Amino acid sequence: MVFWVLSVLLTAVAVFAVLWPMSRRNGHDGAESDPDVAVYRDQLVELDRDVDRGVIGAGEAEAARTEVARRLLRASRAAREATTPSRIRRRAVVIVALVAVPLVAAIIYARLGDPSYPDQPRAARLSASSDDAQGLPALVAKVEDHLAQDPDDARGWAVLGPVYLRLGRPNDAVAAYENAIRLGTATAELYAGLGEAVTQLNGGVVTDAAAAAFEQARALDPDAVKPRFFLALGLSQAGRTQEATEAWRALIASADGAEPWLPIARQQLAMLTGEEAQPAAPGPSAPGPSAAEVEAAAEMSDADRRAMVEGMVSRLATRLAEEGGSVDEWIRLMRAYQVIGQTDEAAQAARSAKAAYSDQPEAQARIEATERQLGLNQ
Repeated sequence: MVFWVLSVLLTAVAVFAVLWPMSRRNGHDGAESDPDVAVYRDQLVELDRDVDRGVIGAGEAEAARTEVARRLLRASRAAREATTPSRIRRRAVVIVALVAVPLVAAIIYARLGDPSYPDQPRAARLSASSDDAQGLPALVAKVEDHLAQDPDDARGWAVLGPVYLRLGRPNDAVAAYENAIRLGTATAELYAGLGEAVTQLNGGVVTDAAAAAFEQARALDPDAVKPRFFLALGLSQAGRTQEATEAWRALIASADGAEPWLPIARQQLAMLTGEEAQPAAPGPSAPGPSAAEVEAAAEMSDADRRAMVEGMVSRLATRLAEEGGSVDEWIRLMRAYQVIGQTDEAAQAARSAKAAYSDQPEAQARIEATERQLGLNQ
């Protein structure tokens, strides 16, 4: 109850402090500010000056002063009569405001307010509204707005690059990474991101431009995994079997065993060498290929290695034709044929895969995307 009484009193005091001086305006100065009254007063002053300068005589000045004074009294009376209704209206408005404003405020707060509700600091409200607005797209829009005002902010571009990749906007990601490298300090992470964006833009194919970016990243950080992974993938896609095999083996040998990319690397190596891909071990101590395996692969001739790869591809193709398989396996077969230069077989594998998944639009989309990456639908 005390809260309500204090609220009403404070509101009334605030309204009174603002409106009451307005109600008193022109109470006595209405006649003083009237233009006619001011003119007549100036005439009286001017008459005194004329007498002092000897322009008119004392008798003439007295007669003129009497006439001006009469007119002044009449103008003053008219001005006071004109200001009285206005003053009454202003005071009426003040009285109504003093009563109505606190009353309306009390009624609204009684329905909507809660004196026990905790404080809502502005910073917390802004943070909550930004988090709840639209998630990642809203944050991207804010950074884009900032960069529109400050396009030379290298950090802003570096932040946007990986986000664009996550949102499936490789064109924008390429531009963001290029701006970040141009405006800021070139790092292995930025070059690797640029290479990945170019690769994504080209449907998963490691182009010369992407490879150049990955080489820059590896030069800055020889142990970085991403550039080494994509460079090995590029060698596989280019059909450079021996170099790709060595790159995959070196990458696998450097792994601890629990990396998410390790199964893919082992599959790629298996496609090149015909060896069975080693399953990922549950713990970090999973071994990579042994030194003897690495040495044996290095000593294998290109013809023998190609024969092993073709045998593996043939076994995979036979199993898929007889038993069927997953979309990933069909895509692996398409890529394997492409790696060993059997483009017609890769195109046939794509047709068979689409026939096997004719009723699944998502699978069809993945197969067609792989066709475009490998240039099979040209």
